[in-house]
Amino acid sequence: MLGRIAEAHADAEQALRLAPRDPQVRLLASMLDQRLGRVDEAASRLRVLAAERTPCSVEAAVMLSEVLWFAHRRDELREFLAKDGEWLRDPRAALAAARMRSKDDPAAAVDELQAIFARERQPVLRRVAGFEAVGILDRQGRYREAYDLALRVHAESTPPFDLEGHLLPPRGHREMLEKRIAPPEPRVDPVSGVALVVGLPRSGTTLLEQMLDRHPAISGIGEYDGIETIFGDLVSTGRWPRGSGGIPREDLARIQRRYLDGARRLRREGASWTFDKTLRAWRMLPAVAAVLPGAVCLHFARDPRDMAISILLSYFHPFADGWTAGLASIRRVIEAERSILPAMLGHVGLSHEAIVYEDLVADPEGHARRCLDRMGLPMDPAVLAPEANARAVFTLSHEQVRRPINSASIGRWRNYAFAFDGSWDALAAAHDARRTSR
Repeated sequence: MLGRIAEAHADAEQALRLAPRDPQVRLLASMLDQRLGRVDEAASRLRVLAAERTPCSVEAAVMLSEVLWFAHRRDELREFLAKDGEWLRDPRAALAAARMRSKDDPAAAVDELQAIFARERQPVLRRVAGFEAVGILDRQGRYREAYDLALRVHAESTPPFDLEGHLLPPRGHREMLEKRIAPPEPRVDPVSGVALVVGLPRSGTTLLEQMLDRHPAISGIGEYDGIETIFGDLVSTGRWPRGSGGIPREDLARIQRRYLDGARRLRREGASWTFDKTLRAWRMLPAVAAVLPGAVCLHFARDPRDMAISILLSYFHPFADGWTAGLASIRRVIEAERSILPAMLGHVGLSHEAIVYEDLVADPEGHARRCLDRMGLPMDPAVLAPEANARAVFTLSHEQVRRPINSASIGRWRNYAFAFDGSWDALAAAHDARRTSR
């Protein structure tokens, strides 16, 4: 529940050794396998558990349908739905059926998903169904309907969010830059083989992860929770950030070790680098620099309007990411991020590359080389075919990254031009000035 998936997975393996037949232990282990991208392990365990008569069987079946959907194992999901079972009477089974219907009859799927959103009481199910319907409407070119439904789903399922509190860290970082306040000095040994994303969601980070994960020396580890754990551990010392010089070196080393142990646990066998696709690091850069000196950061930026409409139309956690509920709050978060990056990366002394999404799509080989050069690795042609990556993607981009690199999503915001006003002009102009592929 704290999001410490790598640590929880270690505990689950110990629990399996102690109670290998316990249904709840096996269910938790399967959930963690899914979160870690270990699809075959998760699906295999869930199939057995779903076929048994235990209190966990329905939950296992629902989770298996999720795994098969996001892993694009559609034939298996269709076969699973065709079998009779107690789980089909669970409201979540209707979501799985509507997802499958969307491939053959999108209009009917929209109706089914909107019916789920209207009738069900379970908040997560309602929100997921609503945004699934939004996505289909968008793909069908029914843009006004998609936009209006997204606003309705947000209004009915996103609670009030403390936007000002969320923006406090980047404001502090901007003050560091403006007043040239020196960041805390790193007092631990530099790390090696650690790369991480610095940027906002829907900026193209999943594409880059899927590209680099194809390199034999690099293992994508998904949206690893380790950066948030670093920040929490530093705060818990009672001396971060203003008294950071008083944090014992051995405590900093322990915090570093905790991150590295978890990252290595997720790393593919044979790889020497981990690529962490965290979307929280941009708000915690002084902490990253203090604990992970030597890490390579890849800052990703995309047209702010393309990012914004993609964020608005997508499912995000209603509590942690409540800022995604409206274009005005999304714009303020993008403005905060752009006001400190990539300058803040240089200020805290982190090795980094700044990547513009549109430029990456126009010249994938050139930008892949830049990233690999920064990591001290040779070019490998495999990185130019991310669609061939067998690693399952459980992010909002799971459909897009199964296609060859393309420019289809560039300029997507124009389908929703009616929703944007002049408040976006400065952000858009600043982004255009960064681009080299125009």
